[in-house]
Amino acid sequence: MEVRIENLQRQGRTLWQVRMGARGVTFDKELAARTFAAQLHQRLLWLRELAECEPDDRQPR
Repeated sequence: MEVRIENLQRQGRTLWQVRMGARGVTFDKELAARTFAAQLHQRLLWLRELAECEPDDRQPR
């Protein structure tokens, strides 16, 4: 899944929306959006690597 940053114009203000698929989180500050997007991207990479290393017969917690 891809993490994207989009800028939106609402009521004369610029907002920044971090999107992953159909879900999104909106920020007032570009730096906050970029920081969140970077953390989300790293988390997704970590989860993919974890899924590759673990056996498929995982038990739910």
